[in-house]
Amino acid sequence: MKTEAPAPAQEEPLQEEPAPPAPSPPQDEPPKEEPAPPAPAPPQDEPPKEVTADAEEDEAKPKPKAFMPNISAPKMPEGDKVDFDDIHRKRMEKDLNELQSLIEAHFIQRKKEEEELLALIGRIEKRRTERAEQQRIRADKEKERQMRVADEKVRKEEEEQRKKYDDDAKKKKALSNISFQYGGYLQKAEGRRGAKKQTEREKKKKILADRHKVLHIENLNEDKLKEKATELWQWQMQLEAEKFDLNDKMKRQKYDINQLQARINDQMGKFSTKGPRGGKGKVAGRWK
Repeated sequence: MKTEAPAPAQEEPLQEEPAPPAPSPPQDEPPKEEPAPPAPAPPQDEPPKEVTADAEEDEAKPKPKAFMPNISAPKMPEGDKVDFDDIHRKRMEKDLNELQSLIEAHFIQRKKEEEELLALIGRIEKRRTERAEQQRIRADKEKERQMRVADEKVRKEEEEQRKKYDDDAKKKKALSNISFQYGGYLQKAEGRRGAKKQTEREKKKKILADRHKVLHIENLNEDKLKEKATELWQWQMQLEAEKFDLNDKMKRQKYDINQLQARINDQMGKFSTKGPRGGKGKVAGRWK
């Protein structure tokens, strides 16, 4: 005999519970966004179930209907109203305070940069002033050095000129002494030669007397002494030039005498008797 399946029990209807009042959002903080629900996982392949007699009976049974409760949108309570104007005002005040803080920080940084710039300009001006002072000191030192060099040059020139004048004076004195000694020697030589050389002696004495100049410098001032020294120096140069010319003339005369003597010896050697077989013979004081 087949057993009858028991009738399904009747389900009691669910009663609607009143929704709790929605909490008022905080006034200072904005409402937070809810995180998005995670994506559903992909369905996995389930292994096939074994079909049994019990499963077939369960499928044959009537299934109960699902109950969907009526969900209504939450209502704002009338007692606690949200003041959006106050929230906006507070947000604006907060943004304004942040902006003022940024402006103050900007001005503080700008003031600091201006102070650093002024300090840098001051250091540059100080460095420029110090450099100008150093250049001025260096220029003064260079000017003093050039003045010292010029003074030293003038001093050396004056010293050389003074030495030159002293040397000229010594040379003139020596020449005057030589002229006196030479004049005395000439007088002695002329006295020994006798009356035949009287005319030549008088000529030489006259020449020496003309060349010998008496110095009258006792009452001369500085300018006159300088002129006198210049005159004596020129006279000494003239005497030196004449001496050089006379020495050169004497050398040429000696050379001419030697040449003439050599020619005379050659001419005399031609007429002299030679030794046997062209041997050497002594002619006119030399071997030929």
